[in-house]
Amino acid sequence: MSASQKKTSVTDTSFLGGRIPSEIEMMVKHMKDLDHETFRKLLKAVVNAIEGQDCQETMKTIAERSVIPEERLSHIVAGMYRLLNEALRIPTTSLKQEAFKDNLRELRIPEEFITDLASVVFGNRRAVLEAVASQRGTGLPGMEEFRWRVDVAISTSSLARALQPSILMQMKLSDGKAHRFEVPVSKFQELRYNVALILKEMNDLEKRSVLKIQD
Repeated sequence: MSASQKKTSVTDTSFLGGRIPSEIEMMVKHMKDLDHETFRKLLKAVVNAIEGQDCQETMKTIAERSVIPEERLSHIVAGMYRLLNEALRIPTTSLKQEAFKDNLRELRIPEEFITDLASVVFGNRRAVLEAVASQRGTGLPGMEEFRWRVDVAISTSSLARALQPSILMQMKLSDGKAHRFEVPVSKFQELRYNVALILKEMNDLEKRSVLKIQD
């Protein structure tokens, strides 16, 4: 006996996943009143940092010439770095430019900033950024598709498992591999609780850690 099968595709959701990283939330918050010229300077520094360049002096110069406090700039830089890395790890065959822009609009990022961010993710420098990333090491495959259904065993050699519901899951990864596994409902509830606990602890840590621009 089976419940209706569910299907979720990453192409139907934001490239950031179901939960917006705290660095990006803070970036959007501190982008208020940020002028376009300063944004472009920060973006250039972040791109150079992703390429492996030392941008400490550049960031120091930007901070000295800007009317925006260093703490706000640090939040913006951290968010831009996280956002670009998240976008660049997804192949352009899966992440389309218009979908990327729509995701940024949902975050309430100013339109002129969206254009500049898209030019990095989908522009000529993408090949260079991807080459640097590949030199740093092979990344883990991402999840492209997830299916699940609830089954109840009617005929089984174990009385303990008879009429006990279980969750059957299947994951399709970006490298083409598929993994199937079965989880009892009790273990699934335990997993759900532990994941929620870990996310809470991660949020607590992120609130206590602030990226500072080094002098």
